[in-house]
Amino acid sequence: MANISIFVGNLSLNITDAELRGMFAPFGCVASAKVMNDNYIGSGQLRGYGYVEMPSKNDGEAAIFSLNGKAYRGREITVIEAMPKNHGEEAISGKPRSARARQRN
Repeated sequence: MANISIFVGNLSLNITDAELRGMFAPFGCVASAKVMNDNYIGSGQLRGYGYVEMPSKNDGEAAIFSLNGKAYRGREITVIEAMPKNHGEEAISGKPRSARARQRN
């Protein structure tokens, strides 16, 4: 079984990591659930999206199918499989770009 990373968008700005985990728990084991915040500029404000990791691709796909487009806390959430961290050129070529090439882009 392969891990699956899931993007969850349009979340309430009041949601916690534990609550996000609880949304996915009925579908199987949840390895991690993280609501993203704005630490980059120092405010720490929640951004309205998060990521969930599940060890079973089948469980993750079932969660995506069941939760995508559903209302949660008054918002219609978006639940899709997350793109790999190395999407773009690296994902297409299979070769990591050098640090210098990343700086130029």
